[in-house]
Amino acid sequence: MEFSAHDRAAVLLTLELASLVTVLLLLIGTPIAWWLARPASPHAVLRAFKTVVGAVVTLPLILPPAVLGFYLLVLMGPQGPVGQLTQALGLGLLPFTFAGLVVASVIYSMPFVVQPLQQAFAAIGTLPMQAAATLRASPWDAFVTVALPLARPGFITAAVLGFAHTVGEFGVVLMIGGNIPGKTQVLSMAIYNHVEALEYADAHRLAGGLLVFSFAVLLLLYRRGWGPTP
Repeated sequence: MEFSAHDRAAVLLTLELASLVTVLLLLIGTPIAWWLARPASPHAVLRAFKTVVGAVVTLPLILPPAVLGFYLLVLMGPQGPVGQLTQALGLGLLPFTFAGLVVASVIYSMPFVVQPLQQAFAAIGTLPMQAAATLRASPWDAFVTVALPLARPGFITAAVLGFAHTVGEFGVVLMIGGNIPGKTQVLSMAIYNHVEALEYADAHRLAGGLLVFSFAVLLLLYRRGWGPTP
């Protein structure tokens, strides 16, 4: 049986969302992970600040999605600071829009990108960077020519996990995006709609595809030795 037009639209929207979020996460998460992986500062205040940042980045791993989605909804709403800013800039409100889904997804999937990158950067150690410095490489040159190539497995793991996690989102998507067909209705919401309507065959098709996709992602990562450390 073929997918319905609504299901196809949900799949395409999910892929678009996951692709965009993954690119943004790599751009945002790389400097954060690099900074977190660097040796601790001798200053107590800076060490404490780094600890707080690390905790904030990791928070979505243990915070219930509904809680995160609720506070993002408050922040992005008409009375929230983010909502007031976007309205002042003429951008309107982010909730129940694709842009809102992107922002919420970036925040929710952040630890799935930052942690693999942080571990990859930490595994490099300081010796390669010191060796590059002795050859008169600038910090930026050393980062680009030494750190990034050595951290390649971490980037692959981060990209795959960030993409896969975004594909499977539900709670945050429901709170921020709602369930608007063709606009914010992603794959997880389409499955939910089929279950509510007792359309189990359609739900099985979508859920089964998502299950196979998730298992294939993890199998590939572990077979290549890039899987997350349990």
